[in-house]
Amino acid sequence: MVDYQDFAAKALHDETLTRSECQAVLDTPDEQLLGLLQAAFTVRSHYFGKTVRLQMLQNAKSGACQEDCHYCSQSAISTAPIERYGLVPRQQMIDGARQAAASKAQRYCIVISGRSPLDREIDEIAGAVRAIKQEIPIQICCSLGLMNEQQAKRLKAAGVDRVNHNLNTSEAFHASICTTHTFQDRLSTIRSARAAGLEICSGGIVGMGEKDEDLIDLAMALIEVKPDSIPLNTLHPVAGTPLENCDQLTPQRCLKVLCLFRFPIHAPKSASPAAANIIYAVSSRWRSIQPTPSS
Repeated sequence: MVDYQDFAAKALHDETLTRSECQAVLDTPDEQLLGLLQAAFTVRSHYFGKTVRLQMLQNAKSGACQEDCHYCSQSAISTAPIERYGLVPRQQMIDGARQAAASKAQRYCIVISGRSPLDREIDEIAGAVRAIKQEIPIQICCSLGLMNEQQAKRLKAAGVDRVNHNLNTSEAFHASICTTHTFQDRLSTIRSARAAGLEICSGGIVGMGEKDEDLIDLAMALIEVKPDSIPLNTLHPVAGTPLENCDQLTPQRCLKVLCLFRFPIHAPKSASPAAANIIYAVSSRWRSIQPTPSS
């Protein structure tokens, strides 16, 4: 029987989990799930206690994307009925930051659709960020697609703190979910942002048809990236996208994946993924394990 506290002890000493240990996390029998969760919470509690950090996102440009990401309702191949609009006015981005601060969010993230930001879009976003930083005490993250180092430096100079750019899945599985850019393109954007002095937010999406080995490969790739935050998303199948019928996740599976990413796999002490802030989206998948009121 696996002693999951051994994984917690390794995490707290910045020791490596082997691939077989990673597989053991994903193979946890449902009846042993509480023991796994307790071990993962031991690590979380050490770094964060019971605190949570709120972040607010502004969808500053929607639709008209040239990419074919199979999970996305805004992609070029999606037929989902979504709202489509160009970059919102600068004042709307500033008002969004005010709302985020009023909601006690620690970070405000400006997100746009598209392969890469246009120069004029970076100019507008940079102008909004400068105005926000002069008025509102809040951290700024941007998720703008593929970028080079020069573009990242312009964001840094404007006051952007962090860039989100997810790896999404393993390099081996990437072509199964997107063909218009590569896994290496994503890594290049992350390297450019890091070279510009920006913090990195990078994670993945679970439930797109990947295998266990893809999740483990993704975790190992993120060890190399050394992100400051690791967003873990569960696929929300959207009608009109190629993955509309990909609905295989259970709440128990989601919890096991979260535990996998809480334990470090290969990390120097200065950048342990166990100490990274893991962000995850709460969805309807969790409802079947929520307690129900007694009659």
